[in-house]
Amino acid sequence: MRQVYLDNSSATSLHPKVAELMASLLKEGLANPSSLHGPGRRAKEVLEEARGRVAGLIGAKPEEIVFTSSGTEANNLAIKGMAMAYKDKGRHIITSDIEHFSVLNPLTRLEKMGFSVTKVPVDSNGVVDPAAVERAVTPETIFASIMLANGEVGTIEPIKDIAGVLKKKKVILHADAIAAAGNIPVDVNELGVGAMSLSANQFHGPSGAGALFVRNGVRVRPQIDGGVQEGGRRAGTEDLLAIAGMGKAAELAAKEMPERSNKLRSLRDALRDRLTKDVDFIHLTGHPTQRLPGSLSLCVEFVEGESVLLFLDMQGVAVTSGSACTSKALKASHVLLAMGVDAAVAQGSLHFSLGMNTTKEDVDYVAKVMPPIVDRLRQMSPLYEKVSKEVKA
Repeated sequence: MRQVYLDNSSATSLHPKVAELMASLLKEGLANPSSLHGPGRRAKEVLEEARGRVAGLIGAKPEEIVFTSSGTEANNLAIKGMAMAYKDKGRHIITSDIEHFSVLNPLTRLEKMGFSVTKVPVDSNGVVDPAAVERAVTPETIFASIMLANGEVGTIEPIKDIAGVLKKKKVILHADAIAAAGNIPVDVNELGVGAMSLSANQFHGPSGAGALFVRNGVRVRPQIDGGVQEGGRRAGTEDLLAIAGMGKAAELAAKEMPERSNKLRSLRDALRDRLTKDVDFIHLTGHPTQRLPGSLSLCVEFVEGESVLLFLDMQGVAVTSGSACTSKALKASHVLLAMGVDAAVAQGSLHFSLGMNTTKEDVDYVAKVMPPIVDRLRQMSPLYEKVSKEVKA
């Protein structure tokens, strides 16, 4: 049976050149980069080389990169760290209705600590209106956190415009770029953000490595107490092997991005066209053009997304229903609901996220096996039978 992996929004495969570098470093054996002896200095060289490569991916300075264990930790460090650093200035934070839970949950914790949070809405394509963000600003606002791209529906947000209106108000913008960095061109200076989160496993690097860009002059209070690693902003011995892999993946992503993007857009559009042709009552979600190149998000009416997912898995196809962090919750996606998708329709959500290893044969296979699965599941839906007869009549 063919195996097709279309869940790259959850984790990408390791780039062969990244695996090669990590294997060589594992064989070499690396010391603690904080040690002053020769092996420690060698480890420090590996660490700083990776820092420079990650900085290069997003147009940052190496000293502005703080390594973390994941994108989730990077978001937590940004949200909690800036809140604690600027609480004497104000206690109001702005975000959107479609943020990842690694942003929303830390904000919920801050609300219990006396902070106030305003969530701006999105339109039917999942786009945040910069004017809505500007209207949400108060004299107490210390920062906003708006994602650069939504990993569930693929929509790319107008972060540059949002940063522009916030700059006039002297409000810092943190951008969750976990789904975007390494997949689309990202330049922190062009965007005008003060902080930005990244994750290696979104651009064919290893899991267990993330980073937070913190612009020089922006304050972030550390959330892990201990040593003085990462410029005193994130204590604990760095996972040097994973970080080195992230650095190499960042270097490769910057180099290969144009070729990867063109390939992914072509394959994504081919899959979209096949599925919308062969399966009725499909609703595409997310912005039709301003979206991640490998992202296809849709809702299949009259079935549950989890059921389609499980049947596809039996055919060797790996996809997701909602985000990976909420796929076990068995409830409608907060992202889709915020976009105005009917709750019953949202239950049929599926997300196909293509990666550098996806092929035309993979797309053809998925387009072949999915329609019969949907048909089989709909045979058990009296509502589908009724609506189908009405449409035919």
